[in-house]
Amino acid sequence: MAVTIVSDTTLSTAANTKTSDLVTGQYENVGKGKIILAALSSATGLNVTLSVGGITIINDQPIPWFGTTGTMSLSDNVVTSQSLNGGKVEMFLRNTTGAALTCDYQLMFEPQ
Repeated sequence: MAVTIVSDTTLSTAANTKTSDLVTGQYENVGKGKIILAALSSATGLNVTLSVGGITIINDQPIPWFGTTGTMSLSDNVVTSQSLNGGKVEMFLRNTTGAALTCDYQLMFEPQ
């Protein structure tokens, strides 16, 4: 059964900025298992970076779905689902536009 590492609804990212690391707390370090990221941006132009144990899973790639924030679906808006050996989890969002964007996201971990 997957546990939520971190999630947020309508997180606002200012124009042309990058967030600080969004992953803190109990599940900042994970063991062997599968990491799943679902995300929905309010518009195109929001990129995500995700790394686990120093290995980059997503490297500043655009979030492929956008729509009304608050309507994210865990089954429809999966950005990545990757098995890995574990380590410290880091996730950042970067706004490449000239206006603030919002984002819904949920990062989950399923131990193996």
